[in-house]
Amino acid sequence: MRLISPTAEFKESWRAALDAFIDEGSDGFWNVPEPPTDIDSYIQRTIDHSRGENLAEGWVPASTFWLVDKGEFIGHVNIRHELNDWLVKRGGHIGYYIAPAHRMKGYGSKILELALLKAQALGIEKALLTCGDDNIGSRKIIERSGGEFEDVIDVNGEQIRRYWIQ
Repeated sequence: MRLISPTAEFKESWRAALDAFIDEGSDGFWNVPEPPTDIDSYIQRTIDHSRGENLAEGWVPASTFWLVDKGEFIGHVNIRHELNDWLVKRGGHIGYYIAPAHRMKGYGSKILELALLKAQALGIEKALLTCGDDNIGSRKIIERSGGEFEDVIDVNGEQIRRYWIQ
């Protein structure tokens, strides 16, 4: 199990996960304005975003990594290099998503563990993580990973929990 930069090597399992995300009504943390359709342009966009290039208005530089295990895409994580006003409320430094077929298997904890190491390498000493107040799974993962609860805030009618991990 490892965290890697996006690659066409895992195109089929990535596409299956993307379709599952869309089917469940989620937009994930694609780091693109809308769900990607072409893996090559998606990969280039993740490279650009990690360099702070070709960002949509209001977006910040971010690095995207994929969790892969046994030759298959498991999930992705975006590490935002800095925070803007929106990310301070909703999103934080790290956003991760596990493909529906791979949930409840410990992958959420692993992707966060590895993402925190990547964040540290990017110079993020204290990472903000957020989740919906009703998202028990994410709350448990963040808390087990050392998340220190700050507060719950209302963001457009949604209750958002905010945590810091040093």
